[in-house]
Amino acid sequence: MFRIRLKKWYPYILLSPALTVLFLLFLGGVLLGLSQSLGYFPILGLDDPTFKYYIEVWSSPEFLHSLVFSLFIAFTSSILTVVIGVFFSYQLIKLKGENRIVNFLYKLPIIVPHIIASLMVFLILTQSGLLSRFAFHLGLLDEIANFPKLIFDKFGVGIIAAYLWKQIPFVILVVYTVLKHINNSFEDAARNLGASSSQVFKEIYLPLAAPSIGSAFIIIFAFSLGAFEIPYLLGPTYPQTLSVLAYKNYISLDLTQRPYTMVITMSLTMITVILIVIYKKIISMISRYHV
Repeated sequence: MFRIRLKKWYPYILLSPALTVLFLLFLGGVLLGLSQSLGYFPILGLDDPTFKYYIEVWSSPEFLHSLVFSLFIAFTSSILTVVIGVFFSYQLIKLKGENRIVNFLYKLPIIVPHIIASLMVFLILTQSGLLSRFAFHLGLLDEIANFPKLIFDKFGVGIIAAYLWKQIPFVILVVYTVLKHINNSFEDAARNLGASSSQVFKEIYLPLAAPSIGSAFIIIFAFSLGAFEIPYLLGPTYPQTLSVLAYKNYISLDLTQRPYTMVITMSLTMITVILIVIYKKIISMISRYHV
């Protein structure tokens, strides 16, 4: 009995040193951020916890605009990413055998750093970029300056484009792995009963892949909401995403701005945790419904 239990816990024992360090670093960072967001900053003589910083930040128009902008970018990019990624995943399973070139091409963006992805999007979508010049030479534009502003714009088109290029391959990788292991007998039976391709997808593949799709959505949404590099390089000066707004306050020489920075970061953390809880509830309800 002891050997069986030891064998079960053996991998966790081996991983415990690394997991302990990661847990302490994460927990320490969260506790430090929480204490400073509550105004506990002894180096500045702030020893009494208070919620006044939360009240000031949450009632600030700049914060509210940044929150709306951040949620818009995260939701839009995540939904588009999931829809496009699931579509391509379904197309991949229709291919006979594995195409090495296709596998290489869709996985390539995953290994490209976000800074490089931002530079690529900038060079393509800026008003003097490749796309505008191409449209000008085709006669679609009278002047290059007439090309719509897609970078540093208030709708975050450039940010969303960079997220799509980086995150669609991730969704494909997650969902395609699930779809290709679904038993083909389900589809064969549906075909024999006269089901169309769209019905097979909606009634068989989509429900079975729903948990993996939901997990991918939560992961990319949490990343998009808290990411810094792409919004910093491609985003407008106003409104800024919450991560860029927090960075701007953090690098201020005025250390009294630090509690406001921590309120923003803790707000991001709370939003992410709430969404994860909601996701788990929804998945639990779906599981009970199917059972």
